[in-house]
Amino acid sequence: MLAVFEKSIGNPPAELRIPSDPQEKPKTRVETAEMFRSSWPGSTFYNLCNGNFMALSHANENPLHPRSIVVMDDVFCIFVGNLENVCDLRRHYGLSRHTTEAMLVVEVFRVLRDRAPYPSDQVIKDLAGKFAFVLFDAKNGTLFIARDREGGIKLQWGIAGDESLVCSDDPKIMSAVCGKSYAPFPPGCIFLNGSGLASFDHPLYKVRAITREDDDGHVCGVIFQVDLYVRRPSIPRVGSATNWADATLVKGE
Repeated sequence: MLAVFEKSIGNPPAELRIPSDPQEKPKTRVETAEMFRSSWPGSTFYNLCNGNFMALSHANENPLHPRSIVVMDDVFCIFVGNLENVCDLRRHYGLSRHTTEAMLVVEVFRVLRDRAPYPSDQVIKDLAGKFAFVLFDAKNGTLFIARDREGGIKLQWGIAGDESLVCSDDPKIMSAVCGKSYAPFPPGCIFLNGSGLASFDHPLYKVRAITREDDDGHVCGVIFQVDLYVRRPSIPRVGSATNWADATLVKGE
């Protein structure tokens, strides 16, 4: 899987940026797409505005963790893995038994966006299983990323040479496009381009970037972990469809 969004949409954390070899030529989103097509022929591609795109290949797919991509009312979602409680979730949201995991995630997002005043961390916490997804609402420009708390599905994110946000489960693609500026997407976390990175198990606490250094003292990588000693600033919760993302990280009000 691969999803690439320009900086104005992706809004990646600055901590992902790690200086790379100055001789490396930054790759454009077009070059990144061609690289994926070359590596995974027959991939499904969705070209979005301004050169942004989402792509998926079923090559070498783990049957226990299938990949899928759906589009519903201009909401695009790549889902990898499986949900153990998908039947319960279908009943809870009033969906048919033919609803797939990817379709379910889109429906959950639409409920959060359009009707629910409660925070998204509570909803994602209800998803049981091994999963990772990247969802993009083309109408509102909302990007939503999540990974299960055990990190059972591979997902990495990084910053390309043109400052685009890149998400993929292919480390070769990530290294070629982002150089050193990529890291595992933290397990048990959600990312919204309007409000940033947060833990859905500990939504009131900050997710901190921790850099790794080589023997010469140069930064060679970064990981993100929940810091239970630092609370996030309180954000007033609202229920409107236009600013739902700004209110998703507050509980217990």
